[in-house]
Amino acid sequence: MKRSIPNILTSSNLFSGCISVVFAFQGFLAEAAVLILIGAFLDFFDGLSARLLNVSSPIGKELDSLADVITFGFAPSVIVYQLLIDVYPKQPLIPYLAFIIAVFSAYRLAKFNIDERQTSSFIGVPTPANALFWLSIPLIEWQGNYFSEDLAISIHEIMTQPAFIVINILVWSLLLISEIPLFALKFKNFNWKENQVKFIFIGISIALFVLFYFIAIPIILILYIILSVITNSIKPKNEI
Repeated sequence: MKRSIPNILTSSNLFSGCISVVFAFQGFLAEAAVLILIGAFLDFFDGLSARLLNVSSPIGKELDSLADVITFGFAPSVIVYQLLIDVYPKQPLIPYLAFIIAVFSAYRLAKFNIDERQTSSFIGVPTPANALFWLSIPLIEWQGNYFSEDLAISIHEIMTQPAFIVINILVWSLLLISEIPLFALKFKNFNWKENQVKFIFIGISIALFVLFYFIAIPIILILYIILSVITNSIKPKNEI
């Protein structure tokens, strides 16, 4: 039974992604974003449970990637597609640029599966991080409307500018397949010395979310990339 637990979590991630796509096509973007968040939660724990139970398997790895293509590739693409329809109502072809996200996500996952360098860290932005950036847009809008928060409303207006969306489709798609080394939130133990960057990142992320709610998501993602670059730039010096 325990061998099935990670695959059950992965399948639940896939199911959540499928329902997210349905909500996104119906125009319920905040609900679609929440379902991707649920998928991200399940994706984190399927890998964690596999390591804790020592039941990793080739089929589990393949199933995980297939689920991630839907939840973190196709589902956010549909959200962006709907956003582009709103900002480009007279340009019927431009919204299809959103599916570049799905294409690059699939390529990134295929690359990840055969890249032996990515066992304990990442090369390029992982697909859940890319998805988090895009799902933050409808969640920030919900935050602004629900709390009548001027800052959230202003940031949402910036993030839904046509040029902003198109440029970020290209930027984040390239980040997915880039050679930038990034740390992964995988813990072999909870020793401070070995995990201090991860603990610092988690602590700052929690503080930012408590202060800014969904506005914090893009800030946290930028922080993640910056911390990873800094960590990898000083690591060789520490090893000398």
